[in-house]
Amino acid sequence: MTPTTLLEIRAIAFDVDGVLTDGSVWWGPDDQEWKRFHFTDIMGISLAPRAGLQVALISGEDSPLVTRYAKKMKIAHVHKGVRDKAAALRQFSRDTGIPLENICFMGDDINDLPAMAIAGISAAPCNANAAVLAKAVLRCTGKGGKGAVRELIDAWLAARNLDPLVVLQTEVP
Repeated sequence: MTPTTLLEIRAIAFDVDGVLTDGSVWWGPDDQEWKRFHFTDIMGISLAPRAGLQVALISGEDSPLVTRYAKKMKIAHVHKGVRDKAAALRQFSRDTGIPLENICFMGDDINDLPAMAIAGISAAPCNANAAVLAKAVLRCTGKGGKGAVRELIDAWLAARNLDPLVVLQTEVP
């Protein structure tokens, strides 16, 4: 199999904690849990479907906050509480009809390595685990939860010569 390029990518699947968030979790006194998402990444996620890119979330955590984020961002493909992220990525591929070689997976820790290994392109934020950075084809300069997701989506748009401002004005299909 020849290496996949960003131009061939039709979908991106993201780990959540450490990729879409900075990896922190806050616990409140009444079993409340908070996660912080960055608006730069939120804008990137909102651009993706307008440009024709499918998005999935694959999280090891079974958090209602992942569901809430997916609902707000209109992400239909959500896999939570996942132990085998490669199996979840294969399921996303089957559900969308997009071959694995046309899917990018962005992760940050060792439990993401099996999914990264089967994706057409693997990506990681700059503060990912060293083993993940060693396997990532694309290493973002942004940190998880602080712009890495947007950086990846901007790179995908640039590979297609798509202007983000024009894409932003496009109706979501």
